[in-house]
Amino acid sequence: MTDDDLPELRASDTDRERVAERLRDAVAEGRLDMEEFEQRLDAAYKARTYGELEPLTRDLPTTPHTPGSTATLPAVSGSWAERFGGEPTSKGGFALMAGFQRKGVWTVPRRFTAFTFWGGGEIDLREANFAERETVLNCVAIMGGVHVVVPPGVEVRVRGFGLMGGFDSREDGVPGEPGAPRVVITGFAFWGGVGVTRKAARAERQRLKEERRQAKLETRNNDGKELD
Repeated sequence: MTDDDLPELRASDTDRERVAERLRDAVAEGRLDMEEFEQRLDAAYKARTYGELEPLTRDLPTTPHTPGSTATLPAVSGSWAERFGGEPTSKGGFALMAGFQRKGVWTVPRRFTAFTFWGGGEIDLREANFAERETVLNCVAIMGGVHVVVPPGVEVRVRGFGLMGGFDSREDGVPGEPGAPRVVITGFAFWGGVGVTRKAARAERQRLKEERRQAKLETRNNDGKELD
C-alpha cells in the first residue's frame, strides 16, 4: 500500500474521535473559535475517509491525536459508559413569556438549542444520557434566563457572551472525570442570563448520605471495641 492510498482508506469511529479530541483541545487553547470548532467537529463526525479527516487538523500543531495515530482516548469509566448512546429525545427548548424544562431521564443531543424571551428554561443533565461524548448547549436568553444543572464529574466550558446580561462562568474549565461528558455552553444573553449549577442527583445525594452514615457507625463500633 502506498501513501497515495492512505487518504482513501475508510476512517473508523476511533479515528473520528481522535480528531474530535484534537479539535476540543484547540478550542480550549484558543486556536479555534466556537463557530469554526462546531463546523469542524460536525465534519469530523461525518467523515468517511482519512482524506476527509486530515484537513480538519492540518493547520493545528501536531499532537498524538491525529488519524492513524496509535494513541488512545482515556477509558470511559463504567458509570459514564452506561450513559452514552441512543437517539436524542429532545433537540431544543423554547419559552415565549413562559417556561420549559428538560429534566429527569432523557437523551441529550450533540447540540441542544434553548431560546427564552420574557421567560425561563431549565436544562437538567443530572439524570440525562448523552448521544455523544460532547454536548453543545446553545442558549439564547432575551429578557429571560436559562438555568443549566450538571452533575459532578462533567467538564463544563462556557463560551457564551452577554449584552446587559451575562453567562455564569464559575464552572468554566473545571476538570471532569475520565470518560465523563464535556458540556460546552455557548450563545447570547440580552437583558437576561444563563446560569450553571453543579449538583448531584437526589439518588446520588442519598447514596453519599448513607455512605457517611455507615462510616460513622463503623467509627463508633471501632471506638467501642478499643474501649473493651
